[in-house]
Amino acid sequence: MPTAKKPAAQAAPAKETPAAVPVGVKEGDPAPAFSLAATGGRTVSLAAMKGKPFVLYFYPKADTPGCTTEACAFNEALTQFKGLGLDVIGVSPDKMPALEKFAGKYGLTFPLASDPENKTAQAYGAWGEKVFMGRKSIGLIRSTFLIDKAGKVAKAWKKVKVDGHAAAVLEAAKKL
Repeated sequence: MPTAKKPAAQAAPAKETPAAVPVGVKEGDPAPAFSLAATGGRTVSLAAMKGKPFVLYFYPKADTPGCTTEACAFNEALTQFKGLGLDVIGVSPDKMPALEKFAGKYGLTFPLASDPENKTAQAYGAWGEKVFMGRKSIGLIRSTFLIDKAGKVAKAWKKVKVDGHAAAVLEAAKKL
C-alpha cells in the first residue's frame, strides 16, 4: 500500500517591506554622476572633473543667512582650495536667476549649480527628512562631499553646521 505523502510545508507569506530610503553615498563610494547648469553660463559635471579632486556642497536656499555665511566662507578659502588643486561647487534647488543674483551680490566666484528637481541631491543623500524648529519636513539637507581625483568620496559631511565648516573641509582636503 502506498504511503500517503505529507503535504508540503507552506511557506510563510512574504512580508512586504517598505522601499528603502536612499542614504546616499558614504566615504569610499564612487561619486554619483551629475551634470548641472551653473552660474556664469557654466555647466558642472562629474565627467568634467575627471582626474581632479573637488568639493561638492549642497545648501538649501541662496541668499539666506546660513547659506550666505557658508558660501562666503568657501569663497574666502577659495585661493587655498585652488592651491591644493581643488575646485568648489555649490549646489541648491534654486533656479539660475536666483543663483546668479546670489553670486553677484556676494562676489562668489566658484560655480553655484542649479538642481531644481533635486536629482543630484538625492543621489548624494542630501535630500530627505529634516527637522527645523521641531517641525519635520522633506528637503535639502546641508551636506558636503570631498571627491578625490579617482572620483571617489574621500570625506562626507552630513547635516552640516555652518560655522567653521569650510575650514574643516579645507583641513580634510590637505590630507588628500
